[in-house]
Amino acid sequence: MYSLGIDIGTSGIRAVVMDKHHRIISQAQYGLEKSTELINNNQTVIGYSQKPHEWWTVFEKVLFEIIQCILQQHIKLENITHLAIDGTSGTVLLADQSGTPVSDALMYNDQRATIQAQQIKQAAPDNTAAIGVSSGLAKILWLHNEWLSDNTHSKNSIAYALNQVDWINGKLLGKYGVSDHNNALKMGYNAQHSCWPNWLIELLKKHQFSPSYLPQVILPGQILGTISSAMALHFGLSPELKICAGTTDSTAAIIASGAKEVGQAITSLGSSMVMKIIADTPIFDKKSGIYSQPYGNFWLVGGSSNSGGEVLKQYFSPEQLTQMTHALDFKIKHGKFTPLDLNYYPLSAPGERFPIQDPKLKPKVSPQPSEPLDYFQALLEGMADIETLAYKKLVDLGAPYPKLVRSIGGGAKNNSWRYIREQKLGVSVIIADEQQAAAGAALLAQTTW
Repeated sequence: MYSLGIDIGTSGIRAVVMDKHHRIISQAQYGLEKSTELINNNQTVIGYSQKPHEWWTVFEKVLFEIIQCILQQHIKLENITHLAIDGTSGTVLLADQSGTPVSDALMYNDQRATIQAQQIKQAAPDNTAAIGVSSGLAKILWLHNEWLSDNTHSKNSIAYALNQVDWINGKLLGKYGVSDHNNALKMGYNAQHSCWPNWLIELLKKHQFSPSYLPQVILPGQILGTISSAMALHFGLSPELKICAGTTDSTAAIIASGAKEVGQAITSLGSSMVMKIIADTPIFDKKSGIYSQPYGNFWLVGGSSNSGGEVLKQYFSPEQLTQMTHALDFKIKHGKFTPLDLNYYPLSAPGERFPIQDPKLKPKVSPQPSEPLDYFQALLEGMADIETLAYKKLVDLGAPYPKLVRSIGGGAKNNSWRYIREQKLGVSVIIADEQQAAAGAALLAQTTW
């Protein structure tokens, strides 16, 4: 038996096939088009959107390629029995009864729904992940408002509010309207009581948003159903292939990392930064963007920062980043490294989610040293400070301080950054054994075996 895990990231889609011994036997990936940006009157980027049909086009390419790889290994496709998908948390769209999108998808880092976020903040309790301009709830309300303001549309044409994973799963199943605990959190789902809470239902009604648009929610890994006969024929997959409820990309990467015990922390270093720790009890704090999600018998507590690798790309080319990383490695290796402590807060655009919840927070990347290498170091130190502040915030609210931090994502392999982070955090920082979120999705798909 084999499982198929698919990761829909910000910049690409990746797939892996995993055997019952948790070994990856095949993988494939394709890039996605860059998000369309919305720029306000101050020439600041406040919105990021993508076309769902473009996800599907790339999804098909990845799936066809990995199928060919499997066939070349003389593995029968009927031996792939379970599939699970992860996607970017808080990326949402609206769809009609047939599942056809009636809006673009607003991405995880979109920040245009400021009015809706304020309305949610006034109505919501502290124990929700739906607080903030980047929440899925704020975005679906914004999309719904745009839909109603267009006189050519009828609100009755909307049937579903979907997360990214929900829509892809719907395409495979031939039916829509189901999500998982982790993806539904930022829409306002209460995972502690396994329900859509009353405050949310009342808020939706005030916005003329039918609660029936919300998906049914089940546990990650639970079987949603069997692939539709049309899709099985289209891809050449077994008509008995089980489609499992997925999760978010950061949670899938954590599953892949092997973190299992209370006090183990995981920092994802990609375009943005995600800091989470395994705790006994859930913690929520809307003032600092902290939320919790189920993780087996425990809870993953933490949040996502808008700081990360995207900031570095604004100032340096890939070649420069490679050169300066080597130069910084040399300084550390030969005892010539000296902290700059310029107290940067690097952001690619105004607005932060965690550890500070402030949609207007401005980047702090000055004073700028004259040497590019020092500037690079100062940016890395600033992001390490954000990571440290995040874990200290969690401790203040009752979570354990990390015993160990596992690093995942593209920045995990940067030895200089890891050294800086260890100095700031005061604990060991290691690279997770498995880096791919797609591998976590494949492991998730095996939970019902």
